[in-house]
Amino acid sequence: MTKVLLVGESWVSSATHYKGFDQFGSVTFHTGAKRLIAALGENGMDVTNLRAHDVPLDFPTTLDALRAYDVIILSDIGANSLLLHPDVWLRGDRVPNRLKLLQEWTAQGGGLIMIGGYLSFQGIDGRARWHKTPVEAALPVACLPTDDRVEIPEGATPIVDAADHPILRGVPDDWPYLLGINEVVVKPEGTRILSLSADQGGLPLLVTGDYGKGRAVAWTSDMSEHWLPPKFLSWQGYDRLFCNMVSWAAGDL
Repeated sequence: MTKVLLVGESWVSSATHYKGFDQFGSVTFHTGAKRLIAALGENGMDVTNLRAHDVPLDFPTTLDALRAYDVIILSDIGANSLLLHPDVWLRGDRVPNRLKLLQEWTAQGGGLIMIGGYLSFQGIDGRARWHKTPVEAALPVACLPTDDRVEIPEGATPIVDAADHPILRGVPDDWPYLLGINEVVVKPEGTRILSLSADQGGLPLLVTGDYGKGRAVAWTSDMSEHWLPPKFLSWQGYDRLFCNMVSWAAGDL
């Protein structure tokens, strides 16, 4: 059974409500991971979701702990959440650099996936900060140094660049539109599987690559709303596409 660690894809929102003279606040928790977790689980994969607020403390700090997983997915989580362990942030102690651990884990045979979002790759206002990190070194794409979001309110239908790639095995060709991606640059060793159309810049959507003994995947759009609209989430190819990404990263395809 493929063991997957899904890191991030959750957030907490704080709101202030004004009603005439009076006001009050509320805090709500959100997750965009349910659709993906269901797809992987229904296809026999064992998924652990480390939610964003738990990442600074609970993301593994040793290679041995990382080796418990075949595939690690980073989704909508910035580099700071792995760099700033509470022992560093609150107590001024030293801990292992978990970005370097992820790079080494991949080189030793792990499967690394980054899924796009407002805090993936370089992210909104450049705040995800994966540019020039050890994790970026393991990915088949390079991050931009600035805000890399490409919002596509008119919709964009994926273009297939490598129809014979194992990740597309069994995926139907009636691709739904998506509403945005993170802009990245494909490295020379990367294989471009999907892109946007030429009139939308031909930007990469799905890229794979080997890194040492491991494999890495970059999916530059989201796993849920808003960049993936309801039609994409209900598309019959969703499960096969994302399950194939994980299986390929694990070396099973």
